[in-house]
Amino acid sequence: MDVKKRPLKKSLKGRSVYKPSAPAVEQAARVLLCLGESPYFKMRLTEICNQVGIHKSKGHSILNALKQFGFVEKDPQTKTYSLGPALIFLSRHVLDNLYYPDIVAPFLEDLAKETSETALFGLIYGEHLLVVGKREGNQNLGFGIRLGHRFHITLGAHGKAIVAFMPEADREKILAKKRVYFHGLDVSQLNPKRLRDELTKCRELGYAQDIGEVTTGVNFVSAPVFGVEEKIIGCIILIGTFPESLIDQYGRKTADIARQVSYKLGADVKTLYKR
Repeated sequence: MDVKKRPLKKSLKGRSVYKPSAPAVEQAARVLLCLGESPYFKMRLTEICNQVGIHKSKGHSILNALKQFGFVEKDPQTKTYSLGPALIFLSRHVLDNLYYPDIVAPFLEDLAKETSETALFGLIYGEHLLVVGKREGNQNLGFGIRLGHRFHITLGAHGKAIVAFMPEADREKILAKKRVYFHGLDVSQLNPKRLRDELTKCRELGYAQDIGEVTTGVNFVSAPVFGVEEKIIGCIILIGTFPESLIDQYGRKTADIARQVSYKLGADVKTLYKR
């Protein structure tokens, strides 16, 4: 989940009238988000303060307070900081009490067992997809994607599956963005014409695919999940090293699972794929 600054409200004189109601809490939250969103597990004090936009003395005080409650850990040798174990307890408590994982779990189990691959369920959360369900079909070969992991909403197969079934206005708004990852993390590889063809095909078949573009040697298929009023809320993802010849079979199976989940969540599945 990305947390962005609230837009600054301008007074008639052009000055900002927005002031955080609890600046210290907001700064602490931004420190945690900075650590969580960094591509590196550990960060130095200077790096954190530069990204958050606070003085080193303030950053040091915040990190010490967070460390006291286990939200942050400090490596005394490298003098770097990382997220602490207390966050695991908090996140687990949230995930364990979500309604969606309980409904989706048996469907993921069936999909994973039938394909011997890894099945995920992700919820749309802002500009990201949050993994809240996972089942491994092959205990000897799994993927290190944990509950709570975030993907960009446009990444690979799930990005195509989600955007394909969005209302047209929302879809076009995303397609107009410069940084989208439908064809991998290298945005220069994006092929707009091929993407539009893939989105059309996804709406026809009910699933999208990624053949080694996001991760070399790993294939993905994904199908959208809808809730009440046929609003898209997330998707089912199947990940594995399965051959390309099985993509259609696994894609249709994934789409069928997604339809069953959507029905359980109150969607009118008869009208979903007529858009």
